[in-house]
Amino acid sequence: MIPRYSRPDMVAIWSPETKFRIWYEIEAHACDAMADIGVIPRANAEAVWKARDVTFDVARIDEIEAVTKHDVIAFLTHLAEHVGSDEARFVHQGMTSSDVLDTCFNVQLTRAADILIADLEGLLAALKRRAQEHKDTVRIGRSHGIHAEPTTMGLTFARFYAEMNRNLRRLKTAREEIATGAISGAVGTFANIDPAVEEHVCAQLGLTPEPISTQVIPRDRHAAFFATLGVIASSIENIAIEVRHMQRTEVLEAEEFFSAGQKGSSAMPHKRNPVLTENLTGLARLVRMSVIPAMENVALWHERDISHSSVERTIGPDTTVTLDFALARLTNVVEKLVIYPDNMLANMNKFRGLVMSQRVLLALTQAGVSREDAYKLVQRNAMKVWEEGKDFKTELLADADVLKALSAAEIEEKFDLGYHTKHVDTIFARVFGT
Repeated sequence: MIPRYSRPDMVAIWSPETKFRIWYEIEAHACDAMADIGVIPRANAEAVWKARDVTFDVARIDEIEAVTKHDVIAFLTHLAEHVGSDEARFVHQGMTSSDVLDTCFNVQLTRAADILIADLEGLLAALKRRAQEHKDTVRIGRSHGIHAEPTTMGLTFARFYAEMNRNLRRLKTAREEIATGAISGAVGTFANIDPAVEEHVCAQLGLTPEPISTQVIPRDRHAAFFATLGVIASSIENIAIEVRHMQRTEVLEAEEFFSAGQKGSSAMPHKRNPVLTENLTGLARLVRMSVIPAMENVALWHERDISHSSVERTIGPDTTVTLDFALARLTNVVEKLVIYPDNMLANMNKFRGLVMSQRVLLALTQAGVSREDAYKLVQRNAMKVWEEGKDFKTELLADADVLKALSAAEIEEKFDLGYHTKHVDTIFARVFGT
């Protein structure tokens, strides 16, 4: 991913230096395990650890690969340059390239998942704080972009919290599924390597042995992992779209923090644009872009092919780096989001009580009016608000047919705002616990 949308800790997971270090640890731990069961001399296993503090020369490995046309062989050749060719002769004993590549890839994905889990936990903390801060800040709820009934800004934050909390659980499950390793040799039969080697290597790397592999770890695991990242990205966009809507000039119920010296437009000095959430919408598209290729990687020829390899070399770093950046950016947006309660109230009252129509409808039916007739009575008064700018309550109080069923006091009571917020505490308890 380009530096503009990258953070160093996640980028470091995907650096060539990190990759070669993991490859080295896989090979060294495998040598230890083989020495433990007497397959190779203990002295040779210990010799491999002489490279423990070596910084592998990426340029040198690339130079060797230019000749061998094989990245794992290039690395093993370079490792032997540090360890000694005789001492390193048992390295990779009975293993195949995918044992190294797939196990390393899953180590990287689990480390990336740990960062993303921490990101989500930070975002959840920010959403919870803002939800509690604005639990009773009333705003109009909208369906189809049209005024519906009152809600609160706290419930909006709580809804996003619940969604992201589900994503946290999904990601933890995806991490668990991807945290497997395979040291099973060509076509996965353990013909030339003992399963005990796989168990030892996986234990050292914090992985679980893959129950059954071919020459590769099954790619349904990776498909589920990247699909989860795609869902998280969609939830990021869901929040971003709400912020972008609230920041529209005609709405202006909230806006991204606008810092001193910030410029909104090269042409129009007055502009304060939702640039961060627009950026998040774009980044979400990039993350989701990896989902279909990851799913298409599941189907490989026979015991393996490498059609998945080029895809994963790209989507592994790009998707995790992008999502890490997006989650951090969204957390910052939520923490600094400027809320305008007065504008929320003004917007809700823009159509002079119209949003209380359902309460009046229900009251009429409870008073004995058929639902069809009650709907007609309410709608004909509501249309005067839309079309003539009338006041909804005033029109109801002047409607003789409505007054046959409801007293003036009963009509007045239907415009109590507190009616719509009486269960906020119940919802909060469901979302955040008591």
